[in-house]
Amino acid sequence: MAKTRISISLDRDHAERIREHAERAGLDVSAYLVNAATRQMAEAEAAEAQFARIDAVIAAAEAEAAELPPLPDVVDEDLTEEERREVAEAMELIYGADAPAARPGNAT
Repeated sequence: MAKTRISISLDRDHAERIREHAERAGLDVSAYLVNAATRQMAEAEAAEAQFARIDAVIAAAEAEAAELPPLPDVVDEDLTEEERREVAEAMELIYGADAPAARPGNAT
C-alpha cells in the first residue's frame, strides 16, 4: 500500500516526549503516532455510535423547539407566592445569596 507523508509541527518538549514514548513502545515515531491516532479515532467513533440515538433525539427536539412560538414574559404577578420563593431560591443557587434579587419581572 502506498504511504502518504503528513507533516506536523510541535514544540520541542512535545516532540521529545513523543520520541521517548515511541522508543519505550518499541516503535518509530511515525508508527507510534499512527497507532495513537488510530486508537483515538476508534474511541471517538465508538462514542459517536454509542450516543447516536440520543443525539438524534436531541437534534429532533431542538428542531421542533425552534419552530415553537416564544413564551410570553412572566412577571411576579403571574406567580404564586410559592413559585416566587422557588425562583428566588434557584437564583440564589446560581448567583449566590449576596447577589441582588433577579426574578422574572424585576430589573437586575
